[in-house]
Amino acid sequence: MAQKKKSRIGAWIIVGVVLVGLAGFGTGGLTGNIRNLGKVGDKDVTVASYQRALDDQIRSLSAQFGTQISFQQAQAFGIDRQALQQVILTRTLDNEAARMGISAGDTAVFDRITSISAFQGAGGFNRDTYRLVLQQSGQSESQFEAEIREDLARTLLQAAVVSGIPGAAAPAETLVRYASEARDVTLARVTADLLTAPVPGATDEDIVAYYEANAEEFTLPEARDITYVWMTPAMIEDQMEVTDAAIAALYDQRIAEYVQPERRLVERLIFTDPANAQAALDRIAEDELTFDALVEERGLSLADVDLGDVARDELPAGAQDPVFEAAPGNVVGPFPAATGVALYRVNAVLNAQEVTLEEAADDLRPELAAEAAREVINQDFDRITDLLAGGAALEDLAAQTDLTLGTISWTPDMSEGIAAYETFRDAAAEVTEGAFPRLQVLSDGGVFALRLDGVTPAQVPPLDNIRDQVAEAWQAQARQDAVLARAEELAADLTPDTDLTELGLAPRVEPNLTRRSFVENTPEGFNAIVFDMALDEARVVDAGDSALIVRLERIADADPAATDQAAQREAITESIAAGVAQDLFDAYASAVQQNTRININQATVDSVNAQLQ
Repeated sequence: MAQKKKSRIGAWIIVGVVLVGLAGFGTGGLTGNIRNLGKVGDKDVTVASYQRALDDQIRSLSAQFGTQISFQQAQAFGIDRQALQQVILTRTLDNEAARMGISAGDTAVFDRITSISAFQGAGGFNRDTYRLVLQQSGQSESQFEAEIREDLARTLLQAAVVSGIPGAAAPAETLVRYASEARDVTLARVTADLLTAPVPGATDEDIVAYYEANAEEFTLPEARDITYVWMTPAMIEDQMEVTDAAIAALYDQRIAEYVQPERRLVERLIFTDPANAQAALDRIAEDELTFDALVEERGLSLADVDLGDVARDELPAGAQDPVFEAAPGNVVGPFPAATGVALYRVNAVLNAQEVTLEEAADDLRPELAAEAAREVINQDFDRITDLLAGGAALEDLAAQTDLTLGTISWTPDMSEGIAAYETFRDAAAEVTEGAFPRLQVLSDGGVFALRLDGVTPAQVPPLDNIRDQVAEAWQAQARQDAVLARAEELAADLTPDTDLTELGLAPRVEPNLTRRSFVENTPEGFNAIVFDMALDEARVVDAGDSALIVRLERIADADPAATDQAAQREAITESIAAGVAQDLFDAYASAVQQNTRININQATVDSVNAQLQ
């Protein structure tokens, strides 16, 4: 492989992961004397807050792709702009809270700080740990506590904006009643087998008329002629050298998956009094009650006493041998437990299992090769981007790197090769002629860049080229028209008492249909048709290649006392309230931001970004 330039963001991300549990922590040290990006109102927008937002966004994106995303890759997704807007919004709310005199007290700040897991010692909050972690992150106690105070004040402001939203019981009740109404229907399918006369073939005049009337049915979609380069882990993983030592290390790391000792499925019932435990065991031995009944007698469920599958060393010393020597179904004990004594029931024996290193190697080797391939692609990202920035054409990239050159006449219905990737399809749909190619990331950690060479507009092929296709379409439509006409003839004479089997049909009843029910082999909009029908009405529904005769047998109103409807009502009420609250807050935040002075030094932002390249 060609020599690659490593990304410089990796170490910073590792530091960020260590501090991920801290509320309002800065990474510090990347920008020298640059402390602020600008101001929002009277509030500084610090470099540290921007770096934290970037870190969070990149970490989230990396988790989605299953590989570490470099800063340049993140920029390609616009993550830097999203992070900056997030920080600006946060500082806008901080400024508004301060303007309104909203603040958090010392007790609230203290409670928040002492609850942060990174500051905990053996006995709870540890002040020395607190100072040390802050020192390592480049923040003073006063800075951190000020951020906590602003965070709490901002929370108070947000809560005040969305509190007092009126309940949504009335619309929820209406929606639940609407959704819970039910219908009983009888369905009977009419097919071409029930036609009383054959459907004639298409004449030349029929074909021409159908072609002219249904041009959109035969229109070829716009085709975008694209040249692209790409590289995926699967394309280069065969070139990756995976050593036996690396396989052995991964095997050792996952040894618990491959080497599992003998285990037991066990339930444990604890007693505080050993005498009561022994008495319970005696009753079981004398068949006075079962273990299940004993658990119920104690006011517990089997889920409360279930330990799942346990290994020998996961049990107390005194219980290990008796439990592992007991047959399934046996109850043994009592044995000492952490809070008294316990009875154990053994439900099943799980034999020991071992997958040797040699057996696991065939699975581990491709996994390590794929991971190595993703790392190679990640390391090459910056070099390829630099070549593009220097004016290299896609053909040059294919010659100078391990990228593979290809072309495609892309349409939205394609799903093979590179078109199987959503990221490529989105880029192919949006690219314009003359646009500068940029390197983008695929969902499996691969990369690609593309260029639009031309566009073939959507067009209808000449009739002579698709005459057979048009004739088949006309024949299918003529046959369906005949089926619908036959179904209408049958439905016209139906009464509520008509036996559909006497008409040569095979009826089926669909009871208790709601507007959300799924009815197999029915067309889209079928439920809406059913709920539009009157009692005892029969209606014909076009099912594409057949017809359905539908007869409405029963109409049932919603039952307001039904348990499931009460749960739906509560869920809808909460959903409406949450939606209104979010819309209200978004509108409030937007209005506040429009009325707040925002001054961001883009040159400083660019300088910070440059140090992350």
